[in-house]
Amino acid sequence: MKFNGAQYQHAFVRQRRDQWFLQEPRHQITLLWFMATFVAYVERVGFSIAYTAMAKRANVSESVKGTVLSAFYWGYGVSQVPGGFLAQRYGGRIMLTLSFLLWSTASLLTPTTAQNSRAITAARVLVGVAQGFIIPSIHTMLSQWVPPHERARAVSLTTSGMYLGSAAAMLALPAVAAMRGPGSLLRLNGALGLTWLGTWMLVGRDIPHRELMMPMSVGDAGRGNAARKGRQATTPWARMLRHPAVWAIVVNNFTFHYAFYVVMNWLPTYFDQVLKTNLSDLGWIRTAPYLVMFATSNLGAWLGDYLISMHKVSTAGARKTVNTLGFWGTAGALLLMPLAGNAAGGVAATSLALGMAGVARGGFSVNHMDIAPRHAGVFMGLSNTAGTVAGMVGVAVTGWMLEAAGADSLGGWWQAFATASALCIAGSLLFLSSARGDRIFGGSDQF
Repeated sequence: MKFNGAQYQHAFVRQRRDQWFLQEPRHQITLLWFMATFVAYVERVGFSIAYTAMAKRANVSESVKGTVLSAFYWGYGVSQVPGGFLAQRYGGRIMLTLSFLLWSTASLLTPTTAQNSRAITAARVLVGVAQGFIIPSIHTMLSQWVPPHERARAVSLTTSGMYLGSAAAMLALPAVAAMRGPGSLLRLNGALGLTWLGTWMLVGRDIPHRELMMPMSVGDAGRGNAARKGRQATTPWARMLRHPAVWAIVVNNFTFHYAFYVVMNWLPTYFDQVLKTNLSDLGWIRTAPYLVMFATSNLGAWLGDYLISMHKVSTAGARKTVNTLGFWGTAGALLLMPLAGNAAGGVAATSLALGMAGVARGGFSVNHMDIAPRHAGVFMGLSNTAGTVAGMVGVAVTGWMLEAAGADSLGGWWQAFATASALCIAGSLLFLSSARGDRIFGGSDQF
């Protein structure tokens, strides 16, 4: 006998009408995952703000600045798949604990003077390696804690902490750096990480209590401790790497992050060269694209779960609908960005581009757990590695395009945004043709 998401919802964890949202253990855990990504992105933006000021004081060259700022992504890229494997092997709770302990300590010990570039670079690599465990570990636990009919919402809420954290950091941290010095941000980042870690040690746990878990099938009761503890089976790498549905997710993660990192990293230059406006002069409005992305990433997830729970479309159909809507909207908005004639138009076009990209996360990003719930962590690690590579490639390629066209020419911007737009369309078409909504790997779902 197998159970689907609706049976889980109505028969096993039915909420009482008088019960508050956060009295549900899985909701408490999901909120902590949201705060984990929030704090992690406050740290990333905070370091960028701090190091930019430190480098300016020390007259550090642009090449050295680029090396230091990119060091995080080298560490982050190499730890994604190992992080997913270790989360499957030892549990997501312990890997999140180690992640926050390591990167918070590294942040606290990072030199506050830019002259010591080697030590800062080493610290950033360590922070990147440690933070690379976060998303795969969370996805491993999501597949254990969250029933299928809630997964899109849980995944999008968790990952939307990235965008709200970025917005909060951009709004608040420059003032902190001005008052206390840029080095204070490194200490603040570390303190925030340790604060989250203390809360996690009190509340977080690997799997739901046994009374909250559904049997995967009648025969699962005799599978032993590994099954009851949510331990993952051996990852079927050969089968996964040959399956079109897997590559549909990996490619869409690549295209999403290509567009996202190009916009995020080149936004100040875009406002300076295209709109003739300093982004720092826009006040709180500069956070609008990230706030919109925070809202729409949750909206897209709610739309996908609504389509499934109302039995209007299949799981695959819901994921494809949300994914296509998001990526085609992103593609169109990217082509509007070179046409913006003023700051208001630039903010609107950027907000639309990132907002529609947020919608797309309700498609490809949750599909890991649809087709491989028992391997969600390592699968997300593989997919997120592609996203990290997209950031490295996209940011660099955009720089070459702009340099070749000249600083005062819109040609380079058209090339850069058109490339990202075309990738969004191509990725969405692959997802439409190849994505699946059923469990392909790992047997029956936990729920």
